[in-house]
Amino acid sequence: MRKPLLAIATTIAGLGLVAATALPALAVDTTVTFAITSAGLTISAPSTANLGSVASGATSISGEIGPVTVTDDRATLNGSWSASAISTDFTTGAGTGPETIGNINVTYSPGAATATTGQGTFTPGPGGIINVPRVAFTGTALTGDNSATWNPTITVTIPAAAVGGTYSGTVTHSVG
Repeated sequence: MRKPLLAIATTIAGLGLVAATALPALAVDTTVTFAITSAGLTISAPSTANLGSVASGATSISGEIGPVTVTDDRATLNGSWSASAISTDFTTGAGTGPETIGNINVTYSPGAATATTGQGTFTPGPGGIINVPRVAFTGTALTGDNSATWNPTITVTIPAAAVGGTYSGTVTHSVG
């Protein structure tokens, strides 16, 4: 009599194991989504810069104007951007002919990047006279968010006919 009892107990235990590993009769899938929102492409630069002073008769003055930063929060795949710089004329007093140094006398040298973030290639532009927009820096083969910072040098060639005074002009950076 013991053998039939053992057989019944073994059968019941086996059925319990099958029931524990069997798939449910019904299954439902849930598709889960999320979004990564992107911001924009911005550029920042100091609002003022002072190149100092030179004595009458000097042929040029130059200096760094402070950090310029492109911040790319577009979360791109194989993205790119190009930053440019252009200058106005530099004037003093009433801005008459002798009180104006034309932007044809203003050169821009971006120098190497002082900082970068993200994945991509960051390349300084060739520099040159900024009486027209010139490439200051580029970002290429960009993945995700990124940034680049550089500290450009501005050189103003002073014409012999320039008069004494404090000259001011505007260097405009843009990115696209």
